Amino acid sequence: MAQVPARPIRWTRPATWPREVVALAVYWIASRMLMIGVIRSGRPENAVEVEWLYQGWSQVLRTGTFPVNDVTWQYPPGAALSMLAPDLLPFLTYLQAFWLLMLIADVLTLWALLRVSLGRPGRSTSGAWMWTLTLPLLLGLPYGRYDLAVTALAVLALLLLPARPRLGGALAGIGAMVKVWPALTVLGTPRGRTTRQAWTSMVVAALALLLVLAALFDHAFDFLHAQRARGVEIESLGGTAFQVARLFGWPGRVEHHYGSMEFLGPYVHRASQLSLLLTAAAFGWLLLWRLRARRWTAATPYDAALSAVLLFTLTSRVISPQYLIWLVGLAAVCLSVRGTCQRPVALLLIPVVGLTTVDYPLFFEAAMVGGWRPTVVIVARNGLLLAAGLWSAGRLWRATVPSRARRAADAPAGPRPDADPVRTS
Repeated sequence: MAQVPARPIRWTRPATWPREVVALAVYWIASRMLMIGVIRSGRPENAVEVEWLYQGWSQVLRTGTFPVNDVTWQYPPGAALSMLAPDLLPFLTYLQAFWLLMLIADVLTLWALLRVSLGRPGRSTSGAWMWTLTLPLLLGLPYGRYDLAVTALAVLALLLLPARPRLGGALAGIGAMVKVWPALTVLGTPRGRTTRQAWTSMVVAALALLLVLAALFDHAFDFLHAQRARGVEIESLGGTAFQVARLFGWPGRVEHHYGSMEFLGPYVHRASQLSLLLTAAAFGWLLLWRLRARRWTAATPYDAALSAVLLFTLTSRVISPQYLIWLVGLAAVCLSVRGTCQRPVALLLIPVVGLTTVDYPLFFEAAMVGGWRPTVVIVARNGLLLAAGLWSAGRLWRATVPSRARRAADAPAGPRPDADPVRTS
C-alpha cells in the first residue's frame, strides 16, 4: 500500500499543525500567560530595568546622543535600537510596548526552532521543548530585559548559517552590535566557503550598523569607558569566592557600582584582573580548538556557540540572571540536532536556571547582606554552571579534535621496513 504523504504544515492554519506542535502551542500560551502575570504583579524588579533605565535612555537617544557620562550605559551602539523600539507603538505605554516586543521575540524563537526541526532527517523538536519549558523558570525576568530579543537574533543566525551563511552572518553581526556575544555564533562554521561568507557578512553588517549609528548619534563609543572600571559583581564566579570569604571574616562590602551590586574591598581588584585573564585564556582555547578541529557535523556550529558563550559567561566579572536566557536559547539550538554532543550540558543548564531564580529575585537582598543561605544558593548555581562550561568544552573537543591514536590510524601507511624495493626496468 502506498504511503500517504504527510500533510504540509501551514503556520497560519492551526488545523494543519501536528499534535506535538499543538501541545507545544498550548503549553507556550499557558506558561507565557503565567509569566506575564508574574511581571504584572507589581514587584519592582519586574519593571525597574525597563522603566528606570531603558525608558530613560530612550529619552536621551531621541535627542540624537548616546547617554553621556552614564556609567550604567555599557552596551554597544546597536542596543539603542532595543531602547527606541517601544516608541514605535505609541498606543501603548513604554513598558507595555517593551513587554509585547519581547513576547514577539519569544514566539519567533519557538517558531524558528520548530521550522527547522519538523519533518527533517537528523532534526529534533527537543530544542523547541527546551525553550518552551525552561524559559518560564526565570519567571517574569525574560520580559523585563532586552536579552530575549538578542537571543532571538542569535538563534536565527545559527539556524540560518548552514543554508544561508551570508544572512546568518549578517544577523550575527547585528546581534554583536546589540550585545557583543552573538559574534560567537559563527565560531564553529565549517572551514571553507561557509566560514568566509558568514564571517565576512558578520563584519560587514556590524560595521555598517556601527557607521549608521555613529552618524545618527553622538558619543557612540562612550560605553567603552564604563566597561573599563567594572568590578566583581556579587553573582559572578569571582563574587562567589567573596561570598564564601565573608562567612570567615573578609572585611569587604557590597555597593551599587557601575550599574550592578559589586564587592568592594581587599583583593577585589586582583579578582577582576584574574577574570580578564581567564577570559583571554578562554578566547585562546577557542582559537586552539578552531585550529585543531577536524570533524564537522551539522551540530558542530551549534555546539561550538554554546561552549564559547558558556566560557565567556563563566569568566565574566558579571553573571547577571538574564545571561541564562542566552544559554537556554543556544542549548535549544543544540538540541534541535540529534547528533549534538551538548545534550547532557543542555540538560544540566535546567537546574542552573532554576537556582538562578532562587538567587534572583528570591534571595538577592540576602545575598547583598551575606549569610550561609544565599551563599549556598550562589555556590550551587555557579558550581553547576562551572561544571557545565568545562563539560561543554571537553565534549566539544573530543567530538571534533581527533586523538593522537586516531590521527595515527588515519595517516596513510608508508612502506614496510622489510618490504622489497620497487624495481623499475
